[in-house]
Amino acid sequence: MADQDAKAPHDGAGHRARLRQKLADNGGEALLDHELIEYLLALAIPRRDTKPLAKLLLREFGGIGGLMSADWAAIARVPGMGDTSVAAIKIVQATALRMLRNDVAARPVLSSWQALLDYLRADMAYLGVERVRVLHLNSRNMLIRDDHMGDGSIDQAAVYTREVIRRAIDLGSAALILVHNHPSGSPEPSRQDIEVTRQIIDAGKRLGISVHDHVIIAAQGHVSLRAKGLL
Repeated sequence: MADQDAKAPHDGAGHRARLRQKLADNGGEALLDHELIEYLLALAIPRRDTKPLAKLLLREFGGIGGLMSADWAAIARVPGMGDTSVAAIKIVQATALRMLRNDVAARPVLSSWQALLDYLRADMAYLGVERVRVLHLNSRNMLIRDDHMGDGSIDQAAVYTREVIRRAIDLGSAALILVHNHPSGSPEPSRQDIEVTRQIIDAGKRLGISVHDHVIIAAQGHVSLRAKGLL
């Protein structure tokens, strides 16, 4: 899909120069959310006034987090968005996630817990479906694999104990951290969340595989089942 330029070219050089100068002088914190997206889109669609489009995108997806986490097709359905402008948004998301993930991989996970939470929140907090992943750690608690186990419906994704443990054996994992998100926005665990976690803990114990935690990520925050005393 090609990006749809306005019928008449937009003479926004002065406005964009002011945004650029504000960014140069004071950093990204000086820009409002819509200004960040506006300037990003201006790089992809230089002949359009991108402020209305930026505001529309933020309304449509509930903010920057929702916009960055939205899938390509959903963003492309917004009037005025095409492949070039969608790609601009998704490449920013990919870059941010790569940076956060590299921080997690560089140090033992348990001693860099906030870095892990930052990565998981950026990747999963605003997803519209439930996603399950398993972080596999070695004996030094270094991340050896971040496994995306699958996506489910808006409120449920299946977790199979046998599949999780088999994968841990294949990878030689010493420990696991289970992670999933709640699209509802609330990170509070369900009874099923707790039961599945305990099943995986019991299965892992027989093979010397520890489950350090099960973290639930949502727009309203996160919950550690270990911290809540549920494991």
